[in-house]
Amino acid sequence: MKWIYLAAGIALYVKMLVMPHLTLDLSEVSIVELVVRDSGVPNAVSGIIFRNRLYDTIFEVVVFTIAIMGVRFLLANEQPFCTIYQFTDRPSIVLARLGATISALVSIELAIRGHLSPGGGFAAGVAGGTAIGLVAITSSPERMQGIYKRWRATILEKISVLIFIVLAAMTLSGVELASGELGSLVSGGIIPILNILVAIKVTLGSWAIILLFIRYRGLL
Repeated sequence: MKWIYLAAGIALYVKMLVMPHLTLDLSEVSIVELVVRDSGVPNAVSGIIFRNRLYDTIFEVVVFTIAIMGVRFLLANEQPFCTIYQFTDRPSIVLARLGATISALVSIELAIRGHLSPGGGFAAGVAGGTAIGLVAITSSPERMQGIYKRWRATILEKISVLIFIVLAAMTLSGVELASGELGSLVSGGIIPILNILVAIKVTLGSWAIILLFIRYRGLL
C-alpha cells in the first residue's frame, strides 16, 4: 500500500508541474460588488456565507449541533463536580455583569444588523455565549440551570436548527424573498432571518456547553 500512496503522490506532483495553471482575469471585475449585487446586502461576507456557500453553512450549523450532543454524551457518565468556586467579591461581580450586559447588547446588534455591517449570526452567537459565560461565573449553577429549563432553551435550540435547515433548503431550491432596498434593515431577502437563527442557535448551544462543563468540570 505504501507504494500505491507514493505513486499517487508522485502522479499528483507531476500533474501540477505539467498541466497549465489556469488563471481568471479579474482586472475589470470586482468580486465584492458582484456578491453585494447578487445577495442584496452590503456585508459581502454575509452574502457569501448565507447565499454563495449556503450549502456549507448548513453543515457548519449541523456540525455545531453534533458537537453539543457529543459533549452531552461524553459527560453523561461523569460524576458532578462537588465544589464549584466562583467570584464572590463585589467588584468582580459588578464587572462581570457589566461585561455580560455589553456582550448581550452587542450580540443583539450583530444578529439584527449583521447583513449591513461587519458581524452576523456566528459572531452574534459568540457574543451571546460570552455574556452567558460572564453571568455563569458570578451565579450559582442551580440558578443558571433553572433559568435554562424555565426558558426551554434545549427545545428552542432544536427548533432554530430545524427552521434554519428548512429555510436554507428552500433558498437552495430557488425560493427567495424580495431583496428590498440595499442598505435598509429589511433587505437581503432571507439572509437577516438566517443570521438571527444562527445567533440563537450558537448562543443557546454555548449556554448548554457552559452548564455541562460547570456541572462536571467545575468553573475555576
